[in-house]
Amino acid sequence: MRHGVGNGRRGLTLAVTLTGMLTALVTGCAGEDGEAESAGAAVARRGASVGAAGSACPLPVTFDVAESWKPKAVDAEAERDGVSEELAGLADAFLRQGPVTMACEIDAKPAGNIGFLRVWTGEPGDADSRAVLEGFVAAEHGAGREKYRTFASGDLTGTEVEYVTPGGGKETKPAHALAVVTPDGPVVLHLGGLDSEEHEEMLPAYELAKKTLRATA
Repeated sequence: MRHGVGNGRRGLTLAVTLTGMLTALVTGCAGEDGEAESAGAAVARRGASVGAAGSACPLPVTFDVAESWKPKAVDAEAERDGVSEELAGLADAFLRQGPVTMACEIDAKPAGNIGFLRVWTGEPGDADSRAVLEGFVAAEHGAGREKYRTFASGDLTGTEVEYVTPGGGKETKPAHALAVVTPDGPVVLHLGGLDSEEHEEMLPAYELAKKTLRATA
């Protein structure tokens, strides 16, 4: 019996090792422009949804929000009204990034994290999702080590990027973003975070949004 148990344990260890090797191989093959992505990404429990008319943030796309996260619409024009030219410039720097403008901010604090999943929208044009996302990342101070890939969700296809931004001192922190193009213009979803740990804890909420992303009917 002891001998049989030992064989079983060795078999289990070998299976785990092979699984890890295969995972590393798949991850390594997903290069800068690769379409492969880990199928085991954690997805948060669903809470509300946004995007449809009457939701907290009417948008060109709809998606599910993680449980306890709180969405709030952002009116960029209203934020600029009635403030000085200097403050208006600061507002623009915060509310506009590359070709898109912030339209919705989904707060993770009620779920116990510090950070936001933000939605940005733009005017209709000829740019594809890759160009939109490249413009968005290029406009973020200190962004680097970008890894782009394509993705599909429901009736949409788009581009996703993982990159880093400056953290505290010499540290960097990760960021994820994706872009799709709709008849009403491009949409960017972005997840940052206070630091690497916060980002990793919030990543399942981003994965939920990506998995449930659809064009608004």
